[in-house]
Amino acid sequence: MTKKTTIDFEALLEKVNADFPTYQVLDKDGNVVNPDLMPELSDDELVELMTQMVWSRVLHQRSTALNRQGRLGFYAPTAGQEASQLASHFAFEKEDVLLPGYRDVPQLVQHGLPLAEAFLWSRGHVAGNLYPEDLKALPPQIIIGAQYVQAAGVALGLKKRNKKNVVFTYTGDGGSSQGDFYEAINIAGAYKANAVFYIQNNGFAISTPRDKQSSAMTLAQKAVAAGIPGIQVDGMDPLAVYAVSKLARDWSVAGNGPVLIETLTYRYGPHTLSGDDPTRYRSKEMDSEWEAKDPLIRFRNFLTAKGLWSEEKEEAVIEQAKEDIKNAIAEADRVPKQKVSEFLKNMFEVQPQLIKEQIEIYEAKESK
Repeated sequence: MTKKTTIDFEALLEKVNADFPTYQVLDKDGNVVNPDLMPELSDDELVELMTQMVWSRVLHQRSTALNRQGRLGFYAPTAGQEASQLASHFAFEKEDVLLPGYRDVPQLVQHGLPLAEAFLWSRGHVAGNLYPEDLKALPPQIIIGAQYVQAAGVALGLKKRNKKNVVFTYTGDGGSSQGDFYEAINIAGAYKANAVFYIQNNGFAISTPRDKQSSAMTLAQKAVAAGIPGIQVDGMDPLAVYAVSKLARDWSVAGNGPVLIETLTYRYGPHTLSGDDPTRYRSKEMDSEWEAKDPLIRFRNFLTAKGLWSEEKEEAVIEQAKEDIKNAIAEADRVPKQKVSEFLKNMFEVQPQLIKEQIEIYEAKESK
């Protein structure tokens, strides 16, 4: 009797999981643990990256205060994700197209959006969406994962026009559970479109922990189904994030198709300042564990050991950031408040009669 072939499903899982190590350059104390992955950044570039990360932490602190004062609208905290956000952005060029999620305002500002307009976007003002013509970006997407589908389309457009640029976009671990996520990486992979997709895995989709979202050992391995490279990187390590991002951009712009990058990171604050309470689903021990991996501390130690950073230099960056934010919020305050009549005019290019009548009613009220 012929022996039946058996399939070891457990072995199949082990094989897939073994292909996704976590790439790292600096340990939590700022020591180099993988010199082979060390990126080729000049001293000036290293200092500039640290400057942007410190600026982002200050922006987070001031945005939180402005929100509580009622001077800012919607805000999603970014503290803890500076390496994941700014070090990844640092690997791209101005002509590359950024499609951010709602937590990705720091990258958007560094890409060229005036900070005052970012504040107006937070307030829900239409002026916060009127981008400069040379800004290669779309406004932050609120719908979870929708920017991925948009990015696939933009990436295909870049490829069809033979552009030597890429689109790069971000979502969180929760976003990787959305249908838009799979559709986007699948079509981008099928057409070998110019794209780099990021999953910023900060451990929680609002309050839902990562292990309740997917049984996959890593989120990077979701790339396998789309036939594209997937890689997991220490998202608290700016040098590792930059190195992997730069390699991914080079791969994609060369015509090889998209790359999916999972950054292991953490948000120190709530999901947003719109009522979320992280103490209900995160422990003090978890917070302390991740605070010990803080990307600013890690990078600060590395740069200080190289003689490139100091307490005085950081204080100067902080004071300049505070001044820039103060000026930007004042500029946003000077923009006239929106009127109901303007909302109605923006609804239709050609207003139907009912809308025209409503516009007349509200304009009469607003003129008093």
